Amino acid sequence: MASSVTHTTCNQLIRRGIDLCHLYRHAALAVSEPGLRAVLDEDAQALATLVVELQHEVELAGEEPRTHGSWRAALRCRMVDGMARTATRRDNTWIHALAQDESALLRAFEHAIANLPEESAQGLRRQLPRLRGIHLDMHSLDGAAHS
Repeated sequence: MASSVTHTTCNQLIRRGIDLCHLYRHAALAVSEPGLRAVLDEDAQALATLVVELQHEVELAGEEPRTHGSWRAALRCRMVDGMARTATRRDNTWIHALAQDESALLRAFEHAIANLPEESAQGLRRQLPRLRGIHLDMHSLDGAAHS
């Protein structure tokens, strides 16, 4: 993980992970269904663990890991919150937004794995099962919300 490209790629994934974790935590406070709140809290914790592990990988490579998300995360939270407040099925609005953003993060991981050198991609590959678990949660919920 010594190359500049790997460092940059991992920090971009860390930023996206932090942003999504922030959205999950905000959604967990905003939804009305207690069971959904618990699932979102669990997924936020899984994302937080993924971010910490990626940060550790960057540190092991002697680089400085990203520790903050982007300004876009706060904007995204406000936007989804506004849409949810006007929707008749508020929880479904949160589920749909989280499913979209989670899919984008999974695609970004898969793209990075495909384009990084094998030794650099190993750390990301170790995170895929956790990310795919969140993916299954969200898409099951999203499918049920649209039924």
